[in-house]
Amino acid sequence: MMLGSEIMLQATGLTCQRSRNRLFDNLCFSLDSSEILHVRGANGSGKSTLLRILMGLFTDYEGNVDWQLENFPLFMGHKTGVDLRLTVAENIRWLCRLQGSEASIDEIDRVLVELGLAGYQDTLCALLSEGQRKRVGLARFFLCQNPCWIMDEPFSAIDPVGQSSLIQAFSNQLESGGSIILTSHQQLRVEHDVKLLDLTL
Repeated sequence: MMLGSEIMLQATGLTCQRSRNRLFDNLCFSLDSSEILHVRGANGSGKSTLLRILMGLFTDYEGNVDWQLENFPLFMGHKTGVDLRLTVAENIRWLCRLQGSEASIDEIDRVLVELGLAGYQDTLCALLSEGQRKRVGLARFFLCQNPCWIMDEPFSAIDPVGQSSLIQAFSNQLESGGSIILTSHQQLRVEHDVKLLDLTL
């Protein structure tokens, strides 16, 4: 666990306009270790665009994003990154390798139990429901070590079992000195202080 807090991110003067719609103007915020930043706002307020800016996936904006990290955060947007041609276990192994991590069969089995997908190791992801595919995509957050997670609506299409496991994963990440940035329409029920960034205001 990290001692004290360390600045992981400093964002200053972020301004973004798409077509004639200004999403946000002169947005400033920071993120420290062991902190969770909850980005809220109405549909179309720029939540997903902001996350893409932070990840360097969208560059048509003004302002500065200064990460104090050796590697980019672990990210999952609306698209889970799951390949429908692969099995559940193959997808998890592949997604972990993209992060430079190797997941053993035992580790994958353990995470699938936590996510309510026990016994689905050899099931093609094309046969899964949207919520099940979402949980397969989330598995990499349980297996790959990264000081910062960025997640776009991680609770959508997730049943109560999956939500409970995800909340526990959040607690583990924060207690180990990591940080989290996420968008969500629901209130976060975590045993940590939550920093709010409301794009509707």
